[in-house]
Amino acid sequence: MGAFVTLLSKKGEFPPIGCNLFEKKAFLCYNAHMSKQGVYPTKLKNNTPSYRASLTHGGRHISLGSYPSQTGAHKAYLEGKKILSDREAFRIEDLEVLCRTLVLPFSKIVTLLNLRDNGMYLPTPIYIYPRYFLYYLSAEKHLTFDKEDLFYYASHKIMKRGSHLFVADYGMQVNIRSRYGIRPFAVSGRDYRFINGDDTDFRFSNIEIINPYHGVLRMGSFGQYRYKALLHIKGNRIIGFFDTPEVAAIAYNTAVHHVHLKGLSKSFPVNYIEGLSGRQYAEIYDGINLPDTLLKGLS
Repeated sequence: MGAFVTLLSKKGEFPPIGCNLFEKKAFLCYNAHMSKQGVYPTKLKNNTPSYRASLTHGGRHISLGSYPSQTGAHKAYLEGKKILSDREAFRIEDLEVLCRTLVLPFSKIVTLLNLRDNGMYLPTPIYIYPRYFLYYLSAEKHLTFDKEDLFYYASHKIMKRGSHLFVADYGMQVNIRSRYGIRPFAVSGRDYRFINGDDTDFRFSNIEIINPYHGVLRMGSFGQYRYKALLHIKGNRIIGFFDTPEVAAIAYNTAVHHVHLKGLSKSFPVNYIEGLSGRQYAEIYDGINLPDTLLKGLS
């Protein structure tokens, strides 16, 4: 018994080398009891000591992250408790200031503020308003979404590489703009636009798709539009001008088919036209007259 008491009296957060399994468990339990509240010692893969901070709120266990020192982890715990209890001192509007003064990362601060104010714990840095929500990429930058997108982004972390915003979906990197009908390589102002001028506002009412099809450009203004179909082969080759974007898209598909018949191996995306039966599509396809200049130099 004396040896066991001597073991517990040893300083440090980790069991001494040579003790048996029972002694290790007893040592860790005793150490957890004696350590700072909300802090649990652990080790990284390289055997470096680390300290996990966590708290319990409303019966939910909430992790606050890992820290290199016990003091830092305990401070994170105390900050988390204060955020959840003090609505006046900790507000989402003051996020940038909070991130400069607290040890908690911005994502945890946002999560705790949303839990306190809206009663919903979300694993991603989302703050909910009555008709929309904000997804924070950093303390300084956020994206705006309709509430219909809430559960998608609650379970999909948005990542940023340069100007590219994407989520991991079924093992693939998916550009979030594709969720709103914006095609890959679409050009802002030509193929789509953010109506209020804010390219971080992804509410459906703020996104206008101007050219939803590959190889189609809308021409004109004030509701008087025609649609130009193009195919890019060493520069843009004009297929023709059409009254509707659907017919222009089919003309583009027709051109792709014919250049492949001519032996061109270049890959082109193909348009899918919703709302047309196979028969209707075939009638429009057969009525497309391709200009001779389109196929010039391909054979």
